Amino acid sequence: MDQAPDSRESALLTEASGSAASAQQVVEVVARQLESMLSVSNYDGVKLLLAPVQPVDVAEAIGSLPRTLQALAFRLLPKDEAIEVYEYLEPPVQQSLLERLRSSEVLELVEEMSPDDRVRLFDELPAKVVRRLLAELSPAERRVTAQLLGYASETAGRLMTTEFIDLKEFHSAAQALAIVRRRARDTETIYSLYVTDAERHLTGILSLRDLVTADPEDHIGDVMTRDVVSINTDTDQEEVARAIQRYDFLAVPVVDREMRLVGIVTVDDVIDVIEQEATRDLYAAGAVEAGDEDDYFQSNLFTVARRRVVWLSVLVVASLVTSEVIAVNEDVLKEVVLLAAFIPLLAGTGGNVGAQSSTVVIRGLSTQSISSLGQLKAVAREAMAGLLLGLLMMLLVVPFAWWRGQSPLVGLSVGTSLLAITTLAATAGAGFPLLFNRMGLDPALMSTPFITTCTDVVGTLIYLKTAQWLLVHWPQLLQGAGISTHFFAATLF
Repeated sequence: MDQAPDSRESALLTEASGSAASAQQVVEVVARQLESMLSVSNYDGVKLLLAPVQPVDVAEAIGSLPRTLQALAFRLLPKDEAIEVYEYLEPPVQQSLLERLRSSEVLELVEEMSPDDRVRLFDELPAKVVRRLLAELSPAERRVTAQLLGYASETAGRLMTTEFIDLKEFHSAAQALAIVRRRARDTETIYSLYVTDAERHLTGILSLRDLVTADPEDHIGDVMTRDVVSINTDTDQEEVARAIQRYDFLAVPVVDREMRLVGIVTVDDVIDVIEQEATRDLYAAGAVEAGDEDDYFQSNLFTVARRRVVWLSVLVVASLVTSEVIAVNEDVLKEVVLLAAFIPLLAGTGGNVGAQSSTVVIRGLSTQSISSLGQLKAVAREAMAGLLLGLLMMLLVVPFAWWRGQSPLVGLSVGTSLLAITTLAATAGAGFPLLFNRMGLDPALMSTPFITTCTDVVGTLIYLKTAQWLLVHWPQLLQGAGISTHFFAATLF
């Protein structure tokens, strides 16, 4: 007897399928019922279960199944839906399915994929497999795929799709609508329509709304917009994302060096780019090398260690240098042992201030908002912010250091060093990202260890030298002038 879906879970699935907030519940319910039905060969029940579920949720549910059941669940999908679901699957799951499906199924699947999704799949496959699949594609799809693979990675050319609708200026609105109806199923989007001349040069753009509301006898050349925002095939994918964000486009046209229209980049692909770049920046902020995909928790431990060990080694060396600085200045620490208790406070504060400054500057570089202020002014602004933060924190730290060290000069040493360290850390936090960006390096990845090194080594040196001068030389000067140390401290604070 076939197993029926649990009534409570079916009710939850029906309720949650219309709510984005409950998407994870949908996936969990579908995955649980899928595994249960497949284990008893209830294939009709699987088809009924998956019919109302969105393709992206089906993909995630299939991806959470054991590998032995993934191909079986995928085969039960209708052909058109299977292609859409496959494009949503994670790269490891896509590769696993290619290994388990028959050659004819694989070829049909790859043939029907959109060109940009096919290229992303090929980027993850071994070169030998890619060559075999390319050879088995139809001539038209092989030509398009080879064209996209010929562009550099992470550029508009690699990101774009060649499935778009282009019109001619001499077309009437009625003719253009007929073209849209005929080609709508085979194109990525119909909301933005592009106008080209006989040599495929991009001459204009119009929206589907403009076309529908135009008089049927109007020519496209009379209703289109000639001021077109386009990007080149070699434009970096981050620049593409910024262009779509800036102009609120659903898609942006891509042209080659001769201004010929070769493809479009759609907003759904840009969202993936934004997520990918944000992931890299977050990893970089923690001095972790990011992989090509966000597969960190699926990576083996050796890969995890390799991604993290490089910059951790740099930070260990920085700590060794800091230890050497402390050892060189051990005389002052022997005289006032309590000074050592404030080293973690000063180093931690400097590191936090530097991290804050680098974060806002790196974000400014990413959004290009820093260009309106200017790089030198941005560094100066952060330096002043560090100075102000140091003054504010002195109000809390100096009285405690005075009381704990039982000497006003200990409080003065800590306070003065804190002020210098926060100013230095803020300046370094703003300056290093700008410097590395100018050098063509990743400012997010490079800045963190250098800021930590700078604040730890230089900050500790400033603190110990300041304490040495104030605790050894300054009392002698005050005594020679007949001034009490406590009177001087009370006057100062």
